[in-house]
Amino acid sequence: MSTPRHKVSKVPEHKEIHYPENNWRLLNVLRNDALKLMEILIKCGFYPILHGSLARGDVNANSDIDIVIPYNIRPYEVETCLENNNLIPINRYIIQATPSSALKAYIELEHKGLKNISFPLTPLSQREHEFYRFGGLINYHELMKGVRVPGVNKQLILIVPKPYGHDEYPVIGYEGYVAKLIGISLETVKERIEVLSRRDEYGRTGVYLKYVLMINESFDEALVKLIKGKKHMHKLFNS
Repeated sequence: MSTPRHKVSKVPEHKEIHYPENNWRLLNVLRNDALKLMEILIKCGFYPILHGSLARGDVNANSDIDIVIPYNIRPYEVETCLENNNLIPINRYIIQATPSSALKAYIELEHKGLKNISFPLTPLSQREHEFYRFGGLINYHELMKGVRVPGVNKQLILIVPKPYGHDEYPVIGYEGYVAKLIGISLETVKERIEVLSRRDEYGRTGVYLKYVLMINESFDEALVKLIKGKKHMHKLFNS
């Protein structure tokens, strides 16, 4: 049993967090890296989003660049785009968070998973779309303008960007306010609280399924293999 990397803050206080200069520098460096990668994907005809701490602004030395193409595409088109721009994957894998979740392809471009591109291999539900917004989500044009948005971190703390850094607020007990501020359903907020609290309590950080692709294996080949081995996946493809 593994220990979660982020402990849930049960009763966080309202705090004003003022960023030192090195935090602003790190944020700019990471956002510039994300911008370059998003530009490559856009030139290839994709419409990526950036989510997580880079969208909110509360980054640290372990923050990753999570770029998502939030709709179904042909996996080989993404891989061809990266190859044509001299971006060589370190790892490729398929993840399914729960038996009813969409299957998602992940392409790691740096060791330790600090730069990732992901996209669904089966249709995302409305709730899954809202999961991205829960943690903070911006598009390419917002990133270009330096926009930062509210979102909830993995400690279940609401991060609200401010000119000096950000403010922190509790989420548990203020679910309705969080849903309204972020622009998602109350049900999504409650579900994310349940999932993150359960991981914190039981120390489970894993997912229902994680399949690591072999070097010469395509995502399509991997999907065929998974479908043969998992009967419930037929429903995902036929839904």
